[in-house]
Amino acid sequence: PSPKSSQPNGTSKEALRCEIEELRRKDLALDQEIAQLLSEGYSLKELDKHISLLHEYNEIKDAGQMLLGKLAVIRGVTTKQLYPEYDLELSD
Repeated sequence: PSPKSSQPNGTSKEALRCEIEELRRKDLALDQEIAQLLSEGYSLKELDKHISLLHEYNEIKDAGQMLLGKLAVIRGVTTKQLYPEYDLELSD
């Protein structure tokens, strides 16, 4: 078989190399961002806590969106129509 056919989904080695290089660039950018935050006085522990709280917030928000969606279906309205009733902003 050709080298191309042995790659997942027919992906070429060159495409995989490009993807690896892009991931390396992202890794470097994240390392630089972390270094910048540390230089501004943030600690890794503080950053980890912040990330954990963001995950928790997103899980709660997702659950709320799911409940609003179910309520909208029951009432036969759109989720958007429920926002004013619960004093929610569309950007929430």
